[in-house]
Amino acid sequence: SDKALSTYTFPVGCPQIIFHKQEPLYIPELDTVQSRLTISGQVNFSSHLRSDGETEMIVVVFHPHTMNMFLHSPASLFYNREVSGYDVEDRGLNELAVQVFECEDNNVCVNRIEEWLLARQARNFDHTDYGINRIRAAIKEICIHTQGTVKELSSICCLSKKQFEREFNTLVGMNPKEYIRIVRLQKALALLQQKRNDINHAQIAYASGYADQSHYIREFKRLSGYTPQSLLRIAEPYSDLFTMPV
Repeated sequence: SDKALSTYTFPVGCPQIIFHKQEPLYIPELDTVQSRLTISGQVNFSSHLRSDGETEMIVVVFHPHTMNMFLHSPASLFYNREVSGYDVEDRGLNELAVQVFECEDNNVCVNRIEEWLLARQARNFDHTDYGINRIRAAIKEICIHTQGTVKELSSICCLSKKQFEREFNTLVGMNPKEYIRIVRLQKALALLQQKRNDINHAQIAYASGYADQSHYIREFKRLSGYTPQSLLRIAEPYSDLFTMPV
């Protein structure tokens, strides 16, 4: 876009790498301007993203538990942070950024990024890595049943509760309870999005995994800054996590 950008975003539950080909974004909640090459970790707050114009970016969105397969750093290091990709001392990532910023055709840029990711995946992914497979199973369970407890999830992963929490934090970038809260919010946003003209908040609370409607309203406001009803008055609800691209 060549116009000024101002948008309100919610915790998504997926870390990202962002290549800014024009003006980087300003995040007032952190009083931070993103680097041209930014690693955006898991966050537990909503934010107002702004730019003065000339916005052009390519964003790599990772599955919740996979970013450190490509960056060799625990995802927990990026928790609630916008880190310059140049600060992680990854020569391969820096070389990729040079290619992206020197290339004018974004389709070519995307192809080069995908080739880089696939090459790193092939080199680094060990199919016997039970840690990744176990946490993948936990993430799948959380997205289906958001009422699960940490003890139940650790049992699914065949780990002790402490082992599970440690492994989850390393790979996902936040503790399991916090991640469950974000998935519930995203599920509620998806249902609000689908039922825009026929909303029953009690049903949405139940379907999203909240204990009751009061719990739904309280947690929704904690993560989004608005109650569900007040959000509907100022914005169209949208779930990045549960809305599949066409």
